[in-house]
Amino acid sequence: MRQVAIIGGGVIGGGWAARFSLMGWSVALYDPDPDAPRKMAEVMDGAARALPMLYDAPMPRRGEITVCASLAEAVRDAEWIQESVPERLDLKHKILAEIQDSCRSDAVIGSSTSGFKPSQLQDGARRPDQIMVAHPFNPVYLLPLVELVPGMNKDPQKLDIATKTLREIGMFPLVVRAEIDAHIADRFLEAVWREALWLVKDGVATTEEIDNAIRYGFGLRWAQMGLFETYRVAGGEAGMRHFMAQFGPALKWPWTRLMDVPEFDDALVDLISDQSDSQSGGYSIRGLERLRDDNLVAILRALKGQDAAAGRIIAEHDARMRAPLADTVPLVTVRRSVPVDWSDVNGHMNEGRYGQVFSDASEALMAHVGADRAYIAGGYSYFTVETKIKYVAETLVAEDFYVETRVVLGAGKKLGLWHEMKRSADDETLATCDQFLLHVSLETRKSCPPIPHVAHAVEALALRHKPVS
Repeated sequence: MRQVAIIGGGVIGGGWAARFSLMGWSVALYDPDPDAPRKMAEVMDGAARALPMLYDAPMPRRGEITVCASLAEAVRDAEWIQESVPERLDLKHKILAEIQDSCRSDAVIGSSTSGFKPSQLQDGARRPDQIMVAHPFNPVYLLPLVELVPGMNKDPQKLDIATKTLREIGMFPLVVRAEIDAHIADRFLEAVWREALWLVKDGVATTEEIDNAIRYGFGLRWAQMGLFETYRVAGGEAGMRHFMAQFGPALKWPWTRLMDVPEFDDALVDLISDQSDSQSGGYSIRGLERLRDDNLVAILRALKGQDAAAGRIIAEHDARMRAPLADTVPLVTVRRSVPVDWSDVNGHMNEGRYGQVFSDASEALMAHVGADRAYIAGGYSYFTVETKIKYVAETLVAEDFYVETRVVLGAGKKLGLWHEMKRSADDETLATCDQFLLHVSLETRKSCPPIPHVAHAVEALALRHKPVS
């Protein structure tokens, strides 16, 4: 199991630790805060519930998170080290020096800093090319973006390792080509934040009204199109050039106060804090985190279904995590978690989703016998003729489950499957499905015998899966 060290177990460091662990890495965590183990456990609970819901493929075996007694112990064997200590340059220099005293020379050292440039972090370092900015976004275990800034002292080989590693854990490394204060994304966030402070201070809007403007309007567009593509569409058939010609003059209008910041005094802090507390109602911080995670999972899964934006990152990573079925009796055709967008008003899995589960199981079986996408592209497939689903026990959101599939009929053009959906925690049967399929020609749309290699594979499975009398 690959080894990562996380230095600093706060919101960001804990998020890094959770993502690496859930993606199969062994995690060594160092944080002098005596409360760090409790905080890490709470972050991990949320991450373990949310992240698997993004994927249809089985998750890797979870890596253990070990809270280490010293920084040297944490970094000694790590191939990736992520520093997430508070934003003080003197502290970061001290921590980075201690890391390099004890870590492998070939390890990548990433800093989660949002404010410092790589050259500032590398100043005085023993091996400056080992250090780079790897700035994520909260929650790290769900949002894929990482701003990767190697700086002027970059090592192309380490940068290549860093980009590949981040992709392997399901993230999107955005390599920033030049050093710049606050990198890319936080410069936008800072601009919006400054304007929002004025709108609240001047009594134009409350914190809730500003949040509503974002989440009910342009935030939804930005989530899947970004800034420039959104404005390109706004230009109509003539595209971006028309948009810029039409709205360019507005840049000279006094719409914003971006360079004029309100005095950050106690009165402004109290005003915004009070409005924000009122806005959030009775939610605890953990309650808000769960609501946020559920919303993000639903949005990201919707984007995944369209193979668009951040959803494409998850879809590609999902495909990489899929493995050929192990040739067991019965076959385990599905292994996954129940996503939040599969739930009904009762909080358990919607009955229509059971059909999807068993459809996914039969597609996995088809691929296993050779009736895969290439076979379908060649003009043949299996069509479902009849299914009989029995609901045995309640299935809840975020529960892990698997499906065992047996071939009970494999003769000629006929294929009969028996699926059992079981809870991973205790192997209790949740639902069963008796499914009958016919092999068809996609050209004639009529039933026909399968190609010999598929027919032989189906017959062999039927023989192996035959109950022992």
